[in-house]
Amino acid sequence: MATTRRRAAAAGLLASLVFSVTGCSSDSGNGGDNDKIEGAGGGGTSASASPSASASRGKDAPVFDLPSDITVTSDLKPTGDAVKDAVLRDVAYSAQANIEAFGEGKGQTVNMARYFAGEALTYWVGRVAELKKDGLTVSGRYRYYGFEVTDIANGRTAAVRYCEDQSKAFSKEIKSQKVLRTKASDKSYLLYTLQAQKDAAGDWQVTRQNWKRGDASCVQGQ
Repeated sequence: MATTRRRAAAAGLLASLVFSVTGCSSDSGNGGDNDKIEGAGGGGTSASASPSASASRGKDAPVFDLPSDITVTSDLKPTGDAVKDAVLRDVAYSAQANIEAFGEGKGQTVNMARYFAGEALTYWVGRVAELKKDGLTVSGRYRYYGFEVTDIANGRTAAVRYCEDQSKAFSKEIKSQKVLRTKASDKSYLLYTLQAQKDAAGDWQVTRQNWKRGDASCVQGQ
């Protein structure tokens, strides 16, 4: 019975990692109104390279502790707008913080507290605990791309979208260390839409998050 429960949980692991924290999303959803900020102008710059030296804040940049079998890459390009570049850099860091938390089996990490807040943080802390209880963690390669600020208001609230490639990412049994490999498909690609707010320390924190699996704008060739 325990094995059946674990395998059932494993089958839905990657889907659950991107379950909407707004409580109103589904695989056929499009992010609802989460990518529109009232009172903000539309439009943003599409971005595609990683939180590299040019995007980091030197000594203030986060340090991530990922298991040796996990890699995370974020394809970012400068937009030419300092505020948008800061938003996208921190959103990319939030994606890496999330994978780090699942890899460690601990939602209350320094990086999660730094780059998530509100209902988004509450949700992910709970999901990390649930997956660890089911005897599961994550493994493989996670790639993020197509970063874009779609709205920004008063320099303190932003709406962002980006894509995730899970085609080489898998769930793994903690006890046996067995990687539960699945075949890549259009559903391996996800579109995230989210809201981020600038905190007192100057970091942009994800406060609400939504998703759509298999979105045409994110799907890439197998």
